[in-house]
Amino acid sequence: MVYEKSKYYAPTDEINGFMVRPGNYMRNGASTIEGGVNFTIHSYGATGCRLCLFRRKESEPFAVIPFPESYRIGNTYSMIVYGLEPTEFEYAYQFDGEYNPKKGLLFDKDNYILDPYARAVVGQSEWAGKKGKDQFYKARVVEDDYDWGNFKQPNLEVKDMIIYEMHVRGFTMDKSSGVTHRGTFAGIKEKIPYLLELGVNAVELMPIFEFDEMEDVRIVDGKKLYNYWGYSPVCFFAPNTSYTSAVEYNREGSELRELVRELNSNGIEVILDVVFNHTAEGNEMGPCFSFKGIDNNIYYMLTPDGKYYNFSGCGNVMNCNHPIVQQFILDCLRYWVISYRVDGFRFDLASIMGRNEDGSPMSKPPLLQSLAFDPILGKVKLIAEAWDAGGLYQVGSFPAWNRWAEWNGRFRDDMRCFLKGDYGMAQAAINRITGSLDLYSPENRGENASVNFLNCHDGFTLYDMYAYNFKHNEQNGWNNTDGDSNNNSWNCGEEGETDNPDILKLRNRMRKNAFAVLMCSRGSAMFLAGDEFCNTQFGNNNAYCQDNIISWLDWTRKDKYPEMFEFCKFMIHLRKEHPILRGRSGPSGCGFQEVTIHNKTAWNSDCNPDTKTIGVMFAGRNATDTEDDIIYIGINAFWEEQEIQLPNLPLGRKWRVIMNTEFEHTPQTDYQALTKWNGTERLTLCPRSVIIAQVDKY
Repeated sequence: MVYEKSKYYAPTDEINGFMVRPGNYMRNGASTIEGGVNFTIHSYGATGCRLCLFRRKESEPFAVIPFPESYRIGNTYSMIVYGLEPTEFEYAYQFDGEYNPKKGLLFDKDNYILDPYARAVVGQSEWAGKKGKDQFYKARVVEDDYDWGNFKQPNLEVKDMIIYEMHVRGFTMDKSSGVTHRGTFAGIKEKIPYLLELGVNAVELMPIFEFDEMEDVRIVDGKKLYNYWGYSPVCFFAPNTSYTSAVEYNREGSELRELVRELNSNGIEVILDVVFNHTAEGNEMGPCFSFKGIDNNIYYMLTPDGKYYNFSGCGNVMNCNHPIVQQFILDCLRYWVISYRVDGFRFDLASIMGRNEDGSPMSKPPLLQSLAFDPILGKVKLIAEAWDAGGLYQVGSFPAWNRWAEWNGRFRDDMRCFLKGDYGMAQAAINRITGSLDLYSPENRGENASVNFLNCHDGFTLYDMYAYNFKHNEQNGWNNTDGDSNNNSWNCGEEGETDNPDILKLRNRMRKNAFAVLMCSRGSAMFLAGDEFCNTQFGNNNAYCQDNIISWLDWTRKDKYPEMFEFCKFMIHLRKEHPILRGRSGPSGCGFQEVTIHNKTAWNSDCNPDTKTIGVMFAGRNATDTEDDIIYIGINAFWEEQEIQLPNLPLGRKWRVIMNTEFEHTPQTDYQALTKWNGTERLTLCPRSVIIAQVDKY
């Protein structure tokens, strides 16, 4: 190596042929400086640390440089190594210390340890080309010099978001997507015109932190199954390099940054689905490649005998409220906001982040509070999946400090039950449509708290929700024992695919009912990519391992189900056009209350267990505050037609039906003329249908 004298730092030592000096202890990870590279890493329990340098793609180090004791301040090791060219080497660490699993100590001086702050992980670029659990991980030094300039982000309110949940690979991997760079960040960028046509204003990307799809790879019925979803992070600071269309070396993440920039420039925010509840190191039988080899008893929740708590269902649980882990998570999120300009985070199994070191729930978890008040995170969305696999369910009670929103699992469950006609669900449905104020009072987050959804990656697609009564996960290889058996779905009369025209017509109406109600409910709205054109997973409600057409979007279905696609576009536009559907918009001039319930008879808010027909009216002002904006949603979940009464209007105003799921949707459909009604306030809803009416002037 050739030493080039630094203008600011002079080497103080020579170790194994390298000129070195104590580093910058406040710069975590590996970063370039003039003439060299700064390496910083922390360990509370280690007695020593070595830096291991590798030639690219080699498994034996060409140099091992121990950190002198004088290069350690507190529990932080930092060293500048001069003469290193970032594109020519890879690195890992080795730690000395006690090995005593019963005490939670797993130090092994011969084990290669991945830098938790690594910005890029080696050998991950080719999908399904990785070695799996037998490999050890190395990191690369990458430049972070992307110039965002004076770039401005959309900064939407949570209640105004229409979120499109997608898997980066699955969104464009099938040939039918028509993109050049299938299964990549670049592939999504090619589809931005489609997202704009659809009308969504946010995308939620399933995990993009580096993960190993070869983890637990297996073959079932001749088909290779992978860790496809990616909910098993290997490194929290590194984007998954197999999601890039080209191999990136010292400019890691540029393709992702370009995607974020282009989406934001078109008014579409980017939410990352992040997993801080567990890692790919698993339980005591799992590999040791990162946190286990640094401070196992700090980063993970351990039982008194050194085993792993498993509130995640994935083998281990991160000890999120330990001060060291808190700081790591905060550093990570700040990095993604500053370096990638992401607009928000959805936290997988977020209730784990509110557990104490012994696993007990905390009333004021310090991590969640720190994230809520952090200045860098001050404008990003913080969205909790407010439950975990250990039985903690906090929908409506997640510690929030008026900052955290929640995936509203109660919306999903209650609305699915009501829409298929279940007994005793009318009042719950009204609560969900009107903003779940029983869960989120105006004093407790209010209309920006609830992320409403009926379908997501975990469970049935919208199409499958009305095609299957039962999960069909046989191809996952667990004899159909995996996945949730309580789906609140309904096959409309036959299981799976059918040629019965009556069932097909009913299923189509049920899908439109569900999407219409989602778009007319207060809070933000989220749906699963492909639901807008009836994408199917063939009844699989846990497709975590299916890297094939089961999980990939089949874009031919957009041509097969054009009415559903046009209907979804229409409903998204309707939601955007009427702010009263999303939240308060000022008092109406008509004197109507902001939200009123009418059910079958105007001004009748009574519900009994047999109630299956409800009416909800939102009244307020339009987006420009120039006139009243009044919308009525009528839902008949009964299997027979029902007559409903709309509220009387002041003189000079009339009701106009603008949507009715009884009829085929086209841009030319005249719902007003087709709907059965007397022209004033009484109209007939066909079995299992939804109507929307708005107030017009004569």
